Amino acid sequence: MSIEIANESGAEVDEVALAALARHVLDEMRIHPLAELSVLLVDEGVMTELHVRWMGESGPTDVLAFPMDELRPPQPGGTRAEHAAAADPPGVPGLLGDVVICPQVAGEQARNAEHDVRDEISLLCTHAILHLLGYDHADPDEHATMFGLQDRLLASWRAEREPDIGQDGDSPASSSPNGAASGGSSPGRSAEGGSVDGGSAEGGSVDGGSAGSGSVDGGGVHHGGEHGGGEPGGQDRPEGHG
Repeated sequence: MSIEIANESGAEVDEVALAALARHVLDEMRIHPLAELSVLLVDEGVMTELHVRWMGESGPTDVLAFPMDELRPPQPGGTRAEHAAAADPPGVPGLLGDVVICPQVAGEQARNAEHDVRDEISLLCTHAILHLLGYDHADPDEHATMFGLQDRLLASWRAEREPDIGQDGDSPASSSPNGAASGGSSPGRSAEGGSVDGGSAEGGSVDGGSAGSGSVDGGGVHHGGEHGGGEPGGQDRPEGHG
């Protein structure tokens, strides 16, 4: 599994832990082991430009997802044959797409929700990856499926991390408490493995927020929209935007 993390936000983020989370989610979803994912961390200025360009909405958002290949994991409750096929994927890996996260916005949402910014960023990343895999929450059934899966993935990730958490409850490498350091990258830049400028974006908000949908060049952008009841806030995507 190739997971590229590029932190151009100026905020301190545990990039190793973020890559491990993304790998955990893709492994749990039985995605081809040679699939590629790019996670780009940007500051509020760059995220505002992307948000306006791809979603037509002002101001920065927490996360955008730019899907590439149409990879689809077996749906919950699928047949044994479908799950077996997923466990033995075809030989051609795919480029999943780009996840773009703004740690500064995530930090503000984490403070408002009174939880750690690391948990917020983990939620946003998980939510965006599910959008890249075709999940959405436009109607009640889709919402129940996607958020139930998101909760299970985050719970299994927390359980997997337990041995690595110290007695004081902090992981060995922690991110900034408020995720609000200054800095950033030039507009439009994306991490290796995917291009923000040639695809579509998806985004939305995790805690009851809403995001508009839209498509660009035949692709879908997902914007943070609604990420999960009672969980950190975030954004969704544009093939169905969340």
